[in-house]
Amino acid sequence: MNGSTGNRDRGTVHLAVYDTLADWETGHTTAHLARAGYAIRTVGPSTAPVTSIGGLRVQPDLALDDVRPEDSRLLILPGADLWDTGDDLAPFARKARQFLDAGVPVAAICGATAGLAREGLLDDRAHTSAVSFYLAATGYAGGGKYVETDAVTDGGLVTAGPTEPVAFAREVLRLLGVYGGEVLDAWYRLFHDSDAAAYAVLQRAGAA
Repeated sequence: MNGSTGNRDRGTVHLAVYDTLADWETGHTTAHLARAGYAIRTVGPSTAPVTSIGGLRVQPDLALDDVRPEDSRLLILPGADLWDTGDDLAPFARKARQFLDAGVPVAAICGATAGLAREGLLDDRAHTSAVSFYLAATGYAGGGKYVETDAVTDGGLVTAGPTEPVAFAREVLRLLGVYGGEVLDAWYRLFHDSDAAAYAVLQRAGAA
């Protein structure tokens, strides 16, 4: 199926939120998943409000301990300064392991990829990030699986670097079957390249 099927209930996608989260990295992903019928629920370390890099104050819907893979279609982990300044966000990487072990996909961008590297989740999966030496600094064993590209999906895990929020969304939309084929290609060309010709493809598919 190449296009969106409207706003029917497709289940819940969980978006991790924590202090210093990078606002710009997951907006395309969550907006288009919501338009396709997914409920987006935010997950924090607790239900106390968190503040993004851009000063956006977010009240999490759920605490991390209350999130179960069986209640979710996807866990999204944005980047954040906290991924590189201590172990505060390590519980989110451990939750990602629970999701992947249960067969529920995970999507990680920017600093979250380093968190997953420290957790050992990139050792046996093709992946990408900001640059290879950023992940190498974690001491992980997956350097041979690093791919120099915009975004990668392997073994139920999507990874991308901080400058690729549109490619990150493309991989998630493909993984969850929201768009595919020429429609997904057109979606990416429109939002990444500002290709006006792509809009006509999306209109014909009812996905504009």
